[in-house]
Amino acid sequence: MASLRRLAWMCRNLAKQHVDDPDVPAAPDGADGYAQWTQIALILFRVELEKSLRETEDYLNEMPGVLAVFDLDEAPHYSSFCRWENEYRMRELRRLLRRSAEQAGWSGEAAIDASGFQRDQTSYHYRDRANYSLQSMKTTILIDVNSLAIKDVHFTTQKAWDGHIGMQVFRRNAEDLRVLSADANYSWSDLREECRSNSTRPLIKHREQTPLQKAHNARMNEDYNQRWMSETGFSQLKEDDGEKLRSRSWHGQFRELIRKCIIHNLTQAAS
Repeated sequence: MASLRRLAWMCRNLAKQHVDDPDVPAAPDGADGYAQWTQIALILFRVELEKSLRETEDYLNEMPGVLAVFDLDEAPHYSSFCRWENEYRMRELRRLLRRSAEQAGWSGEAAIDASGFQRDQTSYHYRDRANYSLQSMKTTILIDVNSLAIKDVHFTTQKAWDGHIGMQVFRRNAEDLRVLSADANYSWSDLREECRSNSTRPLIKHREQTPLQKAHNARMNEDYNQRWMSETGFSQLKEDDGEKLRSRSWHGQFRELIRKCIIHNLTQAAS
């Protein structure tokens, strides 16, 4: 686990690498304006604090050493955090996720797995309007089995088949994968063929319905064992009550989870 100040530096560096003009002062317009890199770094750092918006402002004001990392004398108003988190869209957050995975170390040997995050914070009124009733957010991650770096993540509020999700995730990352491991929930001949056509070795368990499928599984067992590292990645994402989501809307929950994955990568890079 990285210290808060070290993690703040990593958030700052990642944000500066992402923006077009990293040399803009942290608050170029005084208290009413903040540089883009400052906004990104602070909304990422807030994930580690695991505090409400108001508490985040109070905690930062009690940590002058951390504020100094961001070139600030005092924390932004709590309402600013809310606005910034809504402004940065998934496409931009995915770019940050890929860059943070490269910093943590990406070997190309990856596993894909899914788990759920609790959505109890979502209001009943919103659930009625959005027409969904699922209590958990199905989250699928593509994680490096050596460094535990998460390079891609897929979210859904519906009941989607793992094979289709696996194909979508693979196609987004085919150029960066040498090995793809998955359990029998992703057993689909089309996914295996897609992997082979892109020079990726598929270590995807077969559903053991015939002796031949059992033999295929037995041959891949030794190399397949590392797939369980994906469960370690989920365990780290959910530790310290991280399984519950604070955002009340589905799009806010998507962004919240991807910020969690970015901080996970920065923590892995610092360890």
